[in-house]
Amino acid sequence: MKFLVDAQLPKKLASLLKEAGYDTLHTLDLPDRNFTKDSQINQISIEEKRVVISKDLDFIESLLISDKPYKLLAVSTGNITNKTLLELFEIHLKEIVLALDESRLVELTQNEIIIH
Repeated sequence: MKFLVDAQLPKKLASLLKEAGYDTLHTLDLPDRNFTKDSQINQISIEEKRVVISKDLDFIESLLISDKPYKLLAVSTGNITNKTLLELFEIHLKEIVLALDESRLVELTQNEIIIH
């Protein structure tokens, strides 16, 4: 599975996913870095079959209306520390990947993984 981590999430999340063996980009790795437009992120996601990981609700709208991005992991944890966010991913990564195998839209909250 391939991932593309959006700008409002830490670069350390991309590193964690890479260390777990996943082909992962952060918007900081792209030419326009954290100024990369959502439309460009969607394009990369579709072309490279990358799961977008984002807190941006616009991606949920885009997926439902325009069928873009390829797949989406919506992070709905509210304001938590980066450390807590990374711990959530470490704990739930296998479950997240399995959920993304089943669905194009998966949501990660502080308490659960929701498959839409």
